[in-house]
Amino acid sequence: MTIRSRRETVTFRHPFSVRGIDRVLPAGAYEVVTDEETIDGLTFAAYRRIATMITVPAEGAAGTMERLSIGSVDLANAQAADASIGND
Repeated sequence: MTIRSRRETVTFRHPFSVRGIDRVLPAGAYEVVTDEETIDGLTFAAYRRIATMITVPAEGAAGTMERLSIGSVDLANAQAADASIGND
């Protein structure tokens, strides 16, 4: 199996929380890395997600970052909640 990583930047306009992270994160741009592996035995290229991670400011250590594993559905829910908040 081959594994590939996709990187994207997601932006939150408001402080937000994601299930699995026990603190509220500040508004801003965050790097999200999704690892996917090939699905063998098909006649076309297809991939399945095996991990989603977000890079966030480390708790208690100014200027440092940490990468935390999150669920892709939990990330989508946080983005939807952020989008549903009225404009400032």
